[in-house]
Amino acid sequence: MNLVAKAFEWGPLWFGVGFIAPLVAQSLDASGVSAPLGLSGIQFGLAIGVVMGTVAKLRGSWI
Repeated sequence: MNLVAKAFEWGPLWFGVGFIAPLVAQSLDASGVSAPLGLSGIQFGLAIGVVMGTVAKLRGSWI
């Protein structure tokens, strides 16, 4: 039970990786824009998702 509680503490990070990252990647592909720094769309999406999720976790809010 303790492991589940620890995993849910990091919910914003999981949301960033599981939802934000694919959303960014698909948005880049749909708009025909290439990701910066020579990254693939999913790599760039994962970077954005991890950063946004970590910031949300540390701040305690997405806003």
